[in-house]
Amino acid sequence: MKNIAIIGAGTMGNGIAHTFAQFGYNVQLIDISQEALNKGITTISKNLDRMVAKERITEQNKETTLKNITTFTSIKEGVKNANLVVEAATENSNLKLKIFKELDEVCSKETILATNTSSISITQIAAATSRPDKVIGMHFMNPVPIMKLVEIIRGYNTSDVVNNTIVELTQKIKKVPVEVNDYPGFVANRILMPMINESIETLYNGVAGVKEIDTVMKLGMAHPMGPLQLADFIGLDVCLSILNVMYDGFKNPKYAPCPLLVNMVTAGKLGIKSGEGFYDYSENRKADKIAKMFS
Repeated sequence: MKNIAIIGAGTMGNGIAHTFAQFGYNVQLIDISQEALNKGITTISKNLDRMVAKERITEQNKETTLKNITTFTSIKEGVKNANLVVEAATENSNLKLKIFKELDEVCSKETILATNTSSISITQIAAATSRPDKVIGMHFMNPVPIMKLVEIIRGYNTSDVVNNTIVELTQKIKKVPVEVNDYPGFVANRILMPMINESIETLYNGVAGVKEIDTVMKLGMAHPMGPLQLADFIGLDVCLSILNVMYDGFKNPKYAPCPLLVNMVTAGKLGIKSGEGFYDYSENRKADKIAKMFS
């Protein structure tokens, strides 16, 4: 397995592309617009620069990593010769089902199809294809080049061969694979999102302010980042989408998103990506926040 195609050049997609390319894989990065691809490559280059500055890699490593990435605006062209496709598009089930249907039609029958979904059923996604045995979840954590965990999620029909292949591949890129079962939110978000949601409820109910809530969790619970700041980093729209998937899947009111979260997303306050969430992010402050994640 040497050729890896990545669908989506956003935060997760470019991080996944960065990681595979850094470990010598040929990466085909695919997005619907060249502008998005250029932005993704710029992000990768800046993150590599930070790693060079901290002497984690050499300038030659950086150049080789970038040379390992080729960009495409066509899925059909981008997945040619791919041994593995990792979909990292927006957390929207209809969009993912559409992408997997197309991937099934244009990819080699031997190609493994993985999704970076953080909450949507792998079995449901696999059902959009004629190869459910070759569909699997690879849930990377953000920022991908730094975070070690990858949740590996088998669908109902995922084969042992495919599961073992992806576990081994994950280890080759120096990540730690953890196998979990296919339930809404898997493990990471089933635990994390209710905590974030409860933090928003705490703010909504006037118990404490944003900085106070985050400080309690950082100093009292040894979290490296407060839950409200983390929500901004993840994207409030993504948090809302995951909570909705879990609420629909479990029919349990404890997963119902806080009205404040719903209103903020409706108002376009999505966190770092929009410049404002629970915190205010000017361009300079936004860059500083992201840079700290790579320190």
